[in-house]
Amino acid sequence: MTGIQRRQQLLDVARALLAEKGFDATSVEEIAHRAAVSKPVVYTHFGGKEGIYAVVVDREMRHLLSQIEAALAESAHPKHLLERAARAFLAYVDECPDGFRILVRDSPVASSGGTFSSLLGDIAGQVEHVLGVHFQHYGYDPRLAAVYAQALVGMVALTGQWWLDARSPSRDEVAAHVVNLAWNGLSHLEHAPGLG
Repeated sequence: MTGIQRRQQLLDVARALLAEKGFDATSVEEIAHRAAVSKPVVYTHFGGKEGIYAVVVDREMRHLLSQIEAALAESAHPKHLLERAARAFLAYVDECPDGFRILVRDSPVASSGGTFSSLLGDIAGQVEHVLGVHFQHYGYDPRLAAVYAQALVGMVALTGQWWLDARSPSRDEVAAHVVNLAWNGLSHLEHAPGLG
C-alpha cells in the first residue's frame, strides 16, 4: 500500500470503530489490529488516537456542512430553502450514519472548534443570513433571524439524532413534518404535510 492508501485505510477503520464504540472505548491497538498493521504505523500517520479522531471529525463536519451549504446556495422561497436544508441534513444522517454517530457523541478531545455544536453554529450562521434577507424583505426585524436560525437548526439536529435510531417514518416524511412545524407553527399544522 502507498502511504496515502494506508492513511485512508486507517481512517476508514478508525471511523468504523469510533462509530461503533465511541472515542473512549476505541484504542490505537484496536485500530492497528483491524488494519493489520503495527501500532507505530498508526502513530506515524496520526500521532495517536486524538489525531486520527480529529481528522475523522473534520472530514465528517466538512461533508455535512457542504451538503447544507449546497441546499441553501440557490435563492428560493424560504419554505423551499427550509425543505432543502432539512432534506440535506436527514440525507446525511441516512447515508452516513457512522459519521453522524461520531459527530453527536461527546469526546474528551473535542474542542470548541471541533464539536457538533460548533458545526451547528456554522450551519445556523448560514441559515441566519438567509433568514435575515427574507426578514428584511417582509418587514421583520432582521436581528431576530439569529433566534429563528438557532431554533430551526436545533429542531432539525435533534430530530436527526432521534431518527438515526428510529428510522421510521421515512426520511422525507420526517423532513415534511419538521418543515410543517417550522413553517406553520403548532397552531396551523397541516394534517398531512408533504414536501414541494
